[in-house]
Amino acid sequence: MLIIKVKDGEKIDRALKRLKRKFRDTQVLQTLRNKKEFKKPSVLRRQQIKKAQYVQSLKDKQQF
Repeated sequence: MLIIKVKDGEKIDRALKRLKRKFRDTQVLQTLRNKKEFKKPSVLRRQQIKKAQYVQSLKDKQQF
């Protein structure tokens, strides 16, 4: 459970922004999505390879 302490005089928008950032950084939503359905290890490996190729292609494009 995420706990955000609101300081005296702090605006609620600011506290919500901190909550959203903390929620995103802990990757709670991402793990929930991953555990929603089972994926075979071979499929996970294939996805990681595709992601690595994509990231590498972006880095290659930036160098030129």
